[in-house]
Amino acid sequence: MPFPCPNCGAEVENNALSCSECGSDERTGWSDDTIYDGLDLPDDAFDENSSSEGFKPRRNDLLLAGVALIVLVLFVLRFVF
Repeated sequence: MPFPCPNCGAEVENNALSCSECGSDERTGWSDDTIYDGLDLPDDAFDENSSSEGFKPRRNDLLLAGVALIVLVLFVLRFVF
């Protein structure tokens, strides 16, 4: 009776040496013990509920560019008129 591959979920025959879909085998993914079992790793790589602050620097950059443009125009107009 085939069993699901622990890596990709494809059906693997009992006597197969590796998964035909992903290539996983006893050494890379079928063994019950892994090198990461003893580590206290977090479940999530990042907190999905945290707010993204990627847009604030862009807004500040646009404000700074606008102020710099106004100062430049006033500086040029001072010498023209």
